[in-house]
Amino acid sequence: MPLHTPFHERTAALCTSYQWKDWAGHAAVCRYAHSHEPEYYAFRQSAGLIDVSPLYKYEVRGPDAARLLARMMVRDIAKLRIGRVTYCCWCDDHGKVIDDGTVTRLDEDWYRVTAAEPTLHWLQRLGRGMQVRIEDASASLAALALQGPNARAVLAACSDADLDGLRFFRVTTAKLDGVDVWITRTGYTGDLGYEIWTQSENALRMWDALVAAGTAFGLRPCGLDALDMTRIEAGFVLAGVDYFSAPRVVLESRKSTPNEIGLGWTIDLERDPFIGQDALRREKKYGSAWQLVGLEVDWATLEALYDSYGLPTYLPAEACRSALPVYRGRRQVGQATSHTWSPLLKKQLSLATVRLEDAALGNELQIEHTVEFERRTTKAMIVPMPFFNPTRKRKP
Repeated sequence: MPLHTPFHERTAALCTSYQWKDWAGHAAVCRYAHSHEPEYYAFRQSAGLIDVSPLYKYEVRGPDAARLLARMMVRDIAKLRIGRVTYCCWCDDHGKVIDDGTVTRLDEDWYRVTAAEPTLHWLQRLGRGMQVRIEDASASLAALALQGPNARAVLAACSDADLDGLRFFRVTTAKLDGVDVWITRTGYTGDLGYEIWTQSENALRMWDALVAAGTAFGLRPCGLDALDMTRIEAGFVLAGVDYFSAPRVVLESRKSTPNEIGLGWTIDLERDPFIGQDALRREKKYGSAWQLVGLEVDWATLEALYDSYGLPTYLPAEACRSALPVYRGRRQVGQATSHTWSPLLKKQLSLATVRLEDAALGNELQIEHTVEFERRTTKAMIVPMPFFNPTRKRKP
């Protein structure tokens, strides 16, 4: 039976759809009502509140904390300043991605790591012989993501945080209705947003304060279905969908390097040794095999396909995680792994991994599409990512 998050008493009472999903062993709401679309529009037009407590969370403290994390991550965590957050990933000895997440530097020798997969054993293994204390805070820390154009106004109405001074990927401490919290300007929607962290015993009080303050700003509790749509619009990969954790797969072909899943920008290659460094140096010299791209399905081609069956064009209202072959002419060049109709952009979008030689912007590809149980293809263009990237996300 899935565990309950610290906010379950509130989320369960609101979830009239009875649609739940297992997220890291916890019961997580898919959608609160019959349709997830109002929740999607809350993220994009007002403010959405989502329980992200199932994330794995680790407190890493001590004189060697930075050295441990710098050895583990492809990004040089030793350069991270106090009060900053960074997004990064970590690899095995062959440069294949194990997981991705964030690292927050809370104090001189105090870091917080978030991860999608259990990571305590990896931290402990790498930390042997170092002056470092590692605590699994997954159960003791509760977290909410407040995302959308009105997120700042909601947070300002119920906390004493200096939000005007809190820049993108920064962290600050604050009081929220008298509760001690950490606020990071981060999120998984690609919009203006914050994540608020507190001790689990304060969770319900924090939820109530945010919901009360958000009433005037159109805040709505949101589930994973709406979040999935927004993360695809933002071009964010998802472990277990767009890539697979290297230790969890048998076939080498299912493993990926950071460069192959769009995370090459997180690699600090020329520094002290870190796990996977030699392999990533070889990849830089000889090139990657694959590249993550954004695909925009050609609507006219899709409409003509359905018209040939005498049917109106049909697309699922929710995001889809079924891998589909991608072709260039008659040759398969990759696979599309995450798909969504974007209500805001009015486009069908996919994240795809294709061979490097076929990954140029503007290339016309074909993506498999099934109509009446027959596998057909429709035209799709490689376009820049992120698909959705509002200036308010980073704006002071």
